[in-house]
Amino acid sequence: MSEKISRSYDEWVIESLKGDEKAQAEYVQATIEENRGFPKAILVALRHVAEARGFKSFAEETKLNRETLYKTLSEDGNPTLESLSKMLDVLGLDIAVKPKPKKVS
Repeated sequence: MSEKISRSYDEWVIESLKGDEKAQAEYVQATIEENRGFPKAILVALRHVAEARGFKSFAEETKLNRETLYKTLSEDGNPTLESLSKMLDVLGLDIAVKPKPKKVS
């Protein structure tokens, strides 16, 4: 009997992001652009990046306490604007505000 080797989507994403900072930034940026109004998806993307970089390393880069980072990126996480800004800064991304497109009636 052969054993089927499989891994979860999360594991696949994390593995594919390891060592590729450009891909990490593009992944988070695309997630933000495609999931406006769905902050949980953005937290998952940031968690994937933190896991790909290693939580300890990502915490050091962002100058956030590792425990705080774990809590912030947990399923129930609710990052402050400051912590979100620090994480995006490490990825070479910035927060921007722009007018919403007007709804066509």
